Amino acid sequence: MRSRAAAFPLLAALSWGVMFPVLASALDRVDPLNLTTSRYLLASVALVALLLLREGRGGLRPAGRGVELAVLGVVGFAGFNLLTNLALEHAAPQQVALFVATTPLVTQLVRWAWDGVRPRPALLALSLVALFGVGLVITRGSLAGLGQFGLGGLMMIGAVVGWAIYTHGAGRFAGWSPLRYTTLTALAGTIAMLAGSVAADLVGVQHAPSAADLVAVSPQLAYAVVVGAVIAVLAWNTGVQRLGAANAALFMNLVPVTTFAVQIARGYRPGPVELVGAGLTIAALVAANLVNRSRAGSSPRVVERRGAAVTDPVAVVDPVAVVSR
Repeated sequence: MRSRAAAFPLLAALSWGVMFPVLASALDRVDPLNLTTSRYLLASVALVALLLLREGRGGLRPAGRGVELAVLGVVGFAGFNLLTNLALEHAAPQQVALFVATTPLVTQLVRWAWDGVRPRPALLALSLVALFGVGLVITRGSLAGLGQFGLGGLMMIGAVVGWAIYTHGAGRFAGWSPLRYTTLTALAGTIAMLAGSVAADLVGVQHAPSAADLVAVSPQLAYAVVVGAVIAVLAWNTGVQRLGAANAALFMNLVPVTTFAVQIARGYRPGPVELVGAGLTIAALVAANLVNRSRAGSSPRVVERRGAAVTDPVAVVDPVAVVSR
């Protein structure tokens, strides 16, 4: 069961790893905020249509949790995606992707701070091993390249913290389908992005893209919307429900490795140190999966947080079934 569940965050991580080079190529024609807004306007339409088809109008009701959904949507969708696109103006895709690999560590720290759940030593250690492997892949054994990241690095730190909070928040909606949680948070984030984009266009911080610009980046938008924003996010939220936020976040270590593989396909040739790093990352993820299997039969842990019971998230819905019905 855990092996099947692992397929969901794996799909999301691989999809996002390809997305960084794709989005970077689109920034030559469209500003970061306008690109992010255009992407999620289209994605939100697709998600709402799927939710109405699957769960009806009732699925669009926030059930008294509108404020929580709005905060998670703004922090997760608007914060992560906008800051990532801005960072891509200051650094190469593989450098940006390196920071995404810190998601497992940050997610465990968020869970610790929010729920009082200390990170499991084995998973924390494997996260560090995987992150070290990713560091070897990106830096080729030298940290000199990271010193040039500058402003983009600060943006990516904020982006990763935002996504870690969003990932942790998904576990608080264990009774909801991944499709419903994804759609309602995406709507909140899209509204925030649209407001910010219109304001930035009006004051001249950026310029609204022309029809020709949007047509020119339509292949990138198509991938970013269908694969990156719909399929991958649904798969990610399902993985969080099935494995828990901390365990699912381990797969984010594959994002920069995938990004690097794309760059290799475009002509880049890795050195021996980079290949060793990729092997370490994959080995750490396999080991983490084996650790999870050893607890597959255990029941969800309930911990106390400020007097309220918090249940470690478990799966309730398969997104394949969501889309196919």
